[in-house]
Amino acid sequence: MLNRIFDHLEEGIIAFLLASMTLVTFTQVVLRYLNSTLWPSPSGQFLLENLPFLQPFPTFHMVWALELTTYLFAWLVLFGMSFGVKVGAHIGIDAFTRLLPQPWQQRLAVLALLTCLLYSVLLFIGGTQYVYKIYQAGWLSEDLPIPQWTIYLILPIGFLLLFWRLSQALFKLLQGHTMQLLADEAQDTLKNHQITGPLS
Repeated sequence: MLNRIFDHLEEGIIAFLLASMTLVTFTQVVLRYLNSTLWPSPSGQFLLENLPFLQPFPTFHMVWALELTTYLFAWLVLFGMSFGVKVGAHIGIDAFTRLLPQPWQQRLAVLALLTCLLYSVLLFIGGTQYVYKIYQAGWLSEDLPIPQWTIYLILPIGFLLLFWRLSQALFKLLQGHTMQLLADEAQDTLKNHQITGPLS
C-alpha cells in the first residue's frame, strides 16, 4: 500500500515538473511577443490606453524563466532516473549478454546492479557534501530569491531514490523473477511495425 502511494507520488511529481516547465516556457514566449511586437504597435498602444488592467503587462519581464526552467529540467532528469529503473526505460547494450546461457545472464545482471548501487552511493555522498558546502556558503540563486542549496538538494534525493529502485530490482532478481532492466528498442520497433504495418 505504502509502495503504491509512493509510486503515484513519484509520477505526480514528474508530471508536475514537466507541466511547470511547459507553462513557464510558454508564458515567457507569449510575453516576449507582447513586449517586442504587440505593445509598441499602434494597436497595442490603443489597448493599453483603453484597457487600464493591461498597463502592468509591458513592465512585466520573466528574466528568471530560463533559470527556473533549467532547475525544473534538472529535477525532472534526476527524478526520472529512478522512475526509468522502475519501468525499465533505460537504454543499454545487451547484445553480448544475450548470447550467454540464462544463469550467466542473471549473474551479469546482478553484477551490473551492484555496480550501479555503488555508483548511487558514491554520488549520494558527493551530492550531500556539495549541498552542505553550498549551504555553508549561503549562496543565493542568480535570478531567483531562493538559497542555492535548496535547488541542489535534488542531487542526494535523486541518487537516494535511484539506490532504492535499484535495490528493489536486485531483490526481485535474486528471488528469481525474470525482469527487464533495459528498454528493448528492437522489440518495440517490431511491435510498432506489426501494429502500423510496413512503411510505404
